[in-house]
Amino acid sequence: MGTAKSSDTTSKPKLKASPALPTPFPDSPARDYNIAAVDRTLDLLDALSRIGPASLAALAESAGCTRTAAFRLLRTLQGRGFTIQDEARGLWRLGARWAALGRAASEQGALAATAMPFLAALGKATGENAYLRVRDGMESETVAIYQTDPAIRMYSEVGKRGPLHAGSSRLLLAFAPEAVQTQLLAKRLNRYTPATRIDPTWIASDLHRIRTRGYLITSDEVVAGAVGVAAPVYDATGSVVAVLHISAPSMRMRPPRPRNVLPQVIDAAAKMSAALGAVVKPAPGAGVVRDASTPAGWPLNGGMLTQSRPHTIFR
Repeated sequence: MGTAKSSDTTSKPKLKASPALPTPFPDSPARDYNIAAVDRTLDLLDALSRIGPASLAALAESAGCTRTAAFRLLRTLQGRGFTIQDEARGLWRLGARWAALGRAASEQGALAATAMPFLAALGKATGENAYLRVRDGMESETVAIYQTDPAIRMYSEVGKRGPLHAGSSRLLLAFAPEAVQTQLLAKRLNRYTPATRIDPTWIASDLHRIRTRGYLITSDEVVAGAVGVAAPVYDATGSVVAVLHISAPSMRMRPPRPRNVLPQVIDAAAKMSAALGAVVKPAPGAGVVRDASTPAGWPLNGGMLTQSRPHTIFR
């Protein structure tokens, strides 16, 4: 009888190594995922938002496409309710469907999400907390915050509402519709600190100064010991939709620091405006002129960046 072979000596078939799977993102030049037709459609919609109601010829020229392509795209959008053509005059305008999309974007926090990279960059560059506020009726509301350091005092929180006539939110009032300004200044205004200005005549004059220079520096107006440096954020229509600002204790904002960080605040606001489709251009002129509303001891020089926008009753 033969002896049985030990199982340890039994040869096993060798398994072939599985072929390497391709990496999902190989080290190669980034692919271009743009779709030309979608690009042209978005160019047309952007043109409609800026110059509409407008003729087919004007829209095609603004979007940089042929009239035939523009007509086909506009007709496609019309079938879905995103554009409307005035049959009598032939002019095209945005359709009502955009209102629902706008509400959905607002409910989903689109503005705050767009702001966060710019708030973070500003906060890291200045070492201070950065905030984004919008106007809601006769009040302001904080919609986004970047906290640089948990140890740094917070002067607001997301969802907190505040006055329009005092602090950095006065910049929102400066670019609000004239009817809003008139209605608010006709009310009895609250005084939050001894530095709060409640004289409607002074505030009305300061709103003009804010629109002229395109920024705002405040001290102690809402919270004693807090200094704010703010700049406006524009959308694609040229309207001011938010104020971007930093706020810090006055001990860290002694002159000339507010003047030194102002260009960074203006730059962050301009970059966010560009992300919202705005065309932001520095205002011509020698620079910024110090006025009575600038806190004493903070002289401003011509080397600063400035921005200005014409004021109309439609803002």
